[in-house]
Amino acid sequence: MTLTQEVQVILFKPQASIDLEGGMVLSEQMAGVVPQANQLWVIDLAEVHFMDSSGLVPLVKGLKAARQSGCRLVLCNVQTPVRLILELTQLDSVFEIFHTYQDIFKGNKDENLVLAS
Repeated sequence: MTLTQEVQVILFKPQASIDLEGGMVLSEQMAGVVPQANQLWVIDLAEVHFMDSSGLVPLVKGLKAARQSGCRLVLCNVQTPVRLILELTQLDSVFEIFHTYQDIFKGNKDENLVLAS
């Protein structure tokens, strides 16, 4: 008998900036996901070149919601201006941050990933 665990990946790809307006959009997208244990929530910040303090709120709320539901939330492709905000607020030590989307899965032996968005 072989047991296989499937991991469902929820991918969020915010665009341009995560400020008050962009943060509300991201919050709405995350609120639209029904959290299930063992989901992997990925926030791909490749297209985000600006984030202010109001943009931190949806990230922290998303992390809290994910953890309370038994999910894992990670960030990837963090651009320099966004990384500076995370470092200044010391949130870079709170979030799991990966250089690329592919780096998230390096060393992961689970071949059965399901992509949902």
